Amino acid sequence: MAVPKKKVSKSRRDMRRSHLALTPINAVICPNCSESKLPHHVCKHCGVYNGQQILKDRRQTA
Repeated sequence: MAVPKKKVSKSRRDMRRSHLALTPINAVICPNCSESKLPHHVCKHCGVYNGQQILKDRRQTA
């Protein structure tokens, strides 16, 4: 079984983990219903994309 010969320093350990940071979600406001949505995606709340109704409006049926 492999066992490390020397202790890994905090600096080396943290440099190895430098790419593991989480990035925040880039949410934008839907111009139709003012809900947050992902850019270049259909709004899950109102179903509008690029000014066109793509999905059936869920607010009227619910």
